[in-house]
Amino acid sequence: MEKLYFEDYTLGERFVSPARTITEADIINFASLTGDWHPLHTDVEYAKSTPFGERIAHGMLTLAIGTALLFRLGEHVHLPKSFIAFYGMDSVRFYNPVKIGDTIHCAMKISALDVKDEARGVISAVYNIQNQRNDDVVVFTARAVAGRRPTQEPQA
Repeated sequence: MEKLYFEDYTLGERFVSPARTITEADIINFASLTGDWHPLHTDVEYAKSTPFGERIAHGMLTLAIGTALLFRLGEHVHLPKSFIAFYGMDSVRFYNPVKIGDTIHCAMKISALDVKDEARGVISAVYNIQNQRNDDVVVFTARAVAGRRPTQEPQA
């Protein structure tokens, strides 16, 4: 269901995205875009000697793709139509590696709704990006500033 305003969310409300498989192309494209060619992500032989035993996705790649999967629910579902700005991210933790062929999805739960003023509120949510076994791979809290429902609808 599409959301228009800050008030359209409820504490504890939960959203779960569709899933997506991480590919070698994702890792190479991310390395090309960011310049992060660390061998843990891009060198098969090097990665064999690490505790992971194989290449893994960049943590920030996992965070970016996992979070963006929520947009597949609809343009104005996890962020309302009155979205103003990304307000911040806290307590980012990378719990498990994401390997080529892993399939991730994102679960988001509204954790706080704070009124800033008559026009704006802050929506806080805990995001759990999980793999195909429902193991957490990235967990964080993010905040977004959204517009509040006008007390009077504008007249035409």
